[in-house]
Amino acid sequence: MRGGSGRSVQSRGSSRRAGRVGMGLELYLDLLSQPCRALYIFARSNNIPFEFKHVELFKDSVLGKKPAAASGAEQPRAGPSNSEGAGKVSLLKKVPALKDGDFTLAECTAILLYLSRKYNTPDHWYPSDIQQRARVDEYLSWHHTNIRANAPKTMWIKVLIPLFTGQPLPSEKLQEVMEGLSTSLKQFEERFLQDKAFIIGSEISLADLVAIVELMQPVGVGCDIFEDRPRLREWRRRVEDAVGKELFFQAHEMILNIKELSNIQIDPQLKEQLAPVLMKMLK
Repeated sequence: MRGGSGRSVQSRGSSRRAGRVGMGLELYLDLLSQPCRALYIFARSNNIPFEFKHVELFKDSVLGKKPAAASGAEQPRAGPSNSEGAGKVSLLKKVPALKDGDFTLAECTAILLYLSRKYNTPDHWYPSDIQQRARVDEYLSWHHTNIRANAPKTMWIKVLIPLFTGQPLPSEKLQEVMEGLSTSLKQFEERFLQDKAFIIGSEISLADLVAIVELMQPVGVGCDIFEDRPRLREWRRRVEDAVGKELFFQAHEMILNIKELSNIQIDPQLKEQLAPVLMKMLK
């Protein structure tokens, strides 16, 4: 949710099969994480065979009893712990992480590019044309210090900080973050999206996927950034159609139910460790 392109592994999880497995590919993911959702959607939409190692970021189940899947779609289920395995896969002890036989890899962008090359995914994801590819790279570079620097903070302010500290955050903090995000969205529309269907043209790319999962984070906590931005709203609709609406909402089910976090019990040791850090953010 916050910083870099991964999130720290804190707890247990489960594993399940996603698609046809047989190549030894494992993805350690928590779908509360934006980078994890990007990888999950990319792999599923390209029929990449992998074993889903579900890692939960809190010691207890993040959403308690998870809602049933819509339309029979598979969802992560509680099961044996994958934390130890994830820690071995990623020296950074973060998700997402990949294990492909004896090969391990961390960081969302690196994993996306690895999968696109190994499985020879359709060219539009990461174009062979050097200038089109450069446009994808340009957005991915800009993304981390703009969209990613602002969008995830909405969840920390509205849900996670109150959960860990027991104190509501001043409304001025949310307003400050939303102003920063508004500036980033204006740049996103004018500099990258312009009048195109997708960021680099008429087809979806990795740039669109990385962007959309990040922008769904505010939506999950009730900050609908698409509502008054018709160009952005239409772009979101096209991205959903491109990857498939069922897959899109399956990947985002947890974040769209994020407010259920207020009903769970946080591990006391984790709460004790994080509360002082988060309290500094209240100032």
